Amino acid sequence: MPTPLVDDFGRAVTGVRVSLTDRCNFDCVYCHNEGLGDTRGPMDAQDDEMSADDVVRFLEVAAEFGVDAVKFTGGEPMLRDDLEEIVRRTPDSMETSMTTNGTFLPGRAEALVEAGLDRVNVSQDALDPAAFAEITKSGAYEKVIEGVEAALDAGLAPVKLNMVVFEHTAGYVEGMVDHVAENDGLQLQLIEYMPELTGRPEWNIDIQRVHDWLADIAVRVEHREMHDRRRYYVAGDDGGEGMVEIVDPVENAGFCANCGRVRVTHEGYLKGCLNRNDDLKPMGEMTEPEIREAFRTVVSNRVPYYGEYMVRNDRGEWEVNEEYIGA
Repeated sequence: MPTPLVDDFGRAVTGVRVSLTDRCNFDCVYCHNEGLGDTRGPMDAQDDEMSADDVVRFLEVAAEFGVDAVKFTGGEPMLRDDLEEIVRRTPDSMETSMTTNGTFLPGRAEALVEAGLDRVNVSQDALDPAAFAEITKSGAYEKVIEGVEAALDAGLAPVKLNMVVFEHTAGYVEGMVDHVAENDGLQLQLIEYMPELTGRPEWNIDIQRVHDWLADIAVRVEHREMHDRRRYYVAGDDGGEGMVEIVDPVENAGFCANCGRVRVTHEGYLKGCLNRNDDLKPMGEMTEPEIREAFRTVVSNRVPYYGEYMVRNDRGEWEVNEEYIGA
């Protein structure tokens, strides 16, 4: 296995998130579209989307640099008709996963597994159809449930359910935790709401309250040092056990210090940090030498967002480190 590139802060880049489109059939109120904001355009395929060849060319170069995992995102990646082709052509050395709203998994999950998909995350913010519709601006609740079942039937267990925790969803967390504890094959990923990317700080809640509650009810807790994340294992009424993981990057310098990902926008720009759009790097015309040069540059320029790009001032508030202004 090739040795991964390491940035100036000792962080090896071993994973990439590749956005295949900014199109989506949902309109979730918390969406930040991989940090780019609400850029969604028409639902028809756009000329600015990377082609399958572009995506594969990048992944082949990334594999040369020791990247061993890729997650396909969007928008909704399953709006790409060539998704199965992209998955099939992904280098064998990479674990291949996808984040989706699940509505297109019925009828396609099996083909994606046959193409080489290893894991799937399905966005599901509530178990109540009315609440789900309010959050996602979609009436596709039943289709999402069908999609989760299709993924399980296709052999993608465990299916990880993604739930963004903010004012609109906080009341549904307990029900979702019970849901995964009582259903084999499901896990729950609680994602901290990111007000700086959505522009609605009034929707924020204290994620530490969720940590504390889970710590009280969990039968065991696992700390993933490489990601500075905690996993809580909660007992179900049927004697089973459900895993709940919290992703809490906001104002978390430890989280940033352990970040090993580079992102690619649907237009083919490398992005070193979710929270920044001043570090986008085009990959030229997608020739392999240009991609190699761009990838090396982006990795060498990566900076932990909290604790370096953003630092605490004398009042304990976060502010931009002047060293990186205009960089």
